[in-house]
Amino acid sequence: MNQNHPQLPELFKGIALFTPGGDLIYCIDPNKQGRWHLDLCAGLQEMLGLSEPPHFLVPCYTATIDKWLDPRSQELRISAEAYPLVRRHQALLNAVFGIDNLVWQVAPWQEGLCDSIVLATYREQFPQLWEENDLVVRFEKNGLINYFLPQNDESSLLPPESQGYVLRLFVSNYSVATERILQNLYKLLEESLNCPYTLKVIDVFKHPEQAEADQVSATPTLVKVWPKPIKRIVGEIEDMNKILRLLLPPDV
Repeated sequence: MNQNHPQLPELFKGIALFTPGGDLIYCIDPNKQGRWHLDLCAGLQEMLGLSEPPHFLVPCYTATIDKWLDPRSQELRISAEAYPLVRRHQALLNAVFGIDNLVWQVAPWQEGLCDSIVLATYREQFPQLWEENDLVVRFEKNGLINYFLPQNDESSLLPPESQGYVLRLFVSNYSVATERILQNLYKLLEESLNCPYTLKVIDVFKHPEQAEADQVSATPTLVKVWPKPIKRIVGEIEDMNKILRLLLPPDV
């Protein structure tokens, strides 16, 4: 079950590790001391039931960010690099690391480092890595893993007595507007909910069957799947007061 995120620290180092299928596991290190790559590989092994940690994904499927204070000017600086295979995910990276409209630089590339033919040789041994599970996972050093769960699994993990929330955000392709909505939603959920939640982002062009199942005909639409009754907001996702009324009981 997903647990609430702690607030993002003002200064931190972040590392993100993607799978070829587009799933993401990442960490935020406020002490800026660890490399974390081995931990993220171990997290993927646990999360997807792999036979061993997928170390071959490093560094080809990684992105790193460093938010630091310039000792001379005392200004906040951000350095962010992503390898070419994952740079297309920069809107998602900005959302999970709480950065507005950041353009990620291409990480230094070495000839032969990320040979697609070599990487493909692992596909038979690790088929789960090439599947699209729509997972966004924050790894915690203390052993906690915060899951944004795949569509087919999220409701089954929340029993009727659960106090958690299951939310689905339907969008039409990732964009700057999508990124802004996600950042505002994460902030609202972390500050306003005192219980676990899952938030699943669904692209209606990639998953039209899910949009039909949830009776979504326009985007953006936010659907509260759990707790019952099901409620939705269409086209006014930036109205935080309206979202709170959607989430919280009338007497709160």
